[in-house]
Amino acid sequence: MPRERNLSRVRTRPRGGAVAAAGLAALLALTGCSPDGGKGGGTGGDGGGEPAAGGTALHAVASLTVKGRAPKTGYARDRFGTAWADTDGNHCGTRDDILKRDLTAVRFTDGHCKVASGKLAEDPYTGQAVTYERGRSKVDIDHLVALSDAWQKGAQQWPGRKRVALANDPLNLIAADASANRQKGDGDAATWLPPNKAYRCDYVAHQVAVKKKYGLWVTQAEKDAMTGVLKGCPTLKLPSGGAPTEAPERFAAK
Repeated sequence: MPRERNLSRVRTRPRGGAVAAAGLAALLALTGCSPDGGKGGGTGGDGGGEPAAGGTALHAVASLTVKGRAPKTGYARDRFGTAWADTDGNHCGTRDDILKRDLTAVRFTDGHCKVASGKLAEDPYTGQAVTYERGRSKVDIDHLVALSDAWQKGAQQWPGRKRVALANDPLNLIAADASANRQKGDGDAATWLPPNKAYRCDYVAHQVAVKKKYGLWVTQAEKDAMTGVLKGCPTLKLPSGGAPTEAPERFAAK
């Protein structure tokens, strides 16, 4: 996924306009947001303003169903199939597919598939560079919408092949610093956001995209947190793409 930063300038204006520009620059510095709706870390608040435009992540979050969190009873990782299954049929596991996508300077153990090493030039969760080495990695592949969270918000009612699809959908996966990922655990947007404020808009936008794509619900606190972040980047488009919402017939989950 893209790593570039939107660095928008606030143009100064003569006489009285300079005061308004300075005020806007101060506001953006406090929130960590960019004025053109790219990567940025909204910090919450009502925000006001006009309704969100169609096609944006902010518009999409309003369509998510709100319910309470269901019990975690019955959850296990294998309810989402074998970890990192090759659901796209390219003969590489999903973990290696995401490593190839997100790392730079990639080296392989077998020439094309198993990633031996690489570098996460700018970890989305911390903003720092992280080195990947197979077997002693400081890089995890994170489910943006944690599987446990999904289980408690609709996935326990799904057929197994839909759960397998969610667990291996590139739209829901990202290479990230292992320590930050483990601090997140199975938290949703109400309980955890990346320390790197510059990535918060993209992070929440992807969670909204995944939940909308698969029909997962959100709690009220989660929806409020998502909305608060996305009001800091109101023109950010809802991410799309990824895998089909049902894995091929050869895959199954308990």
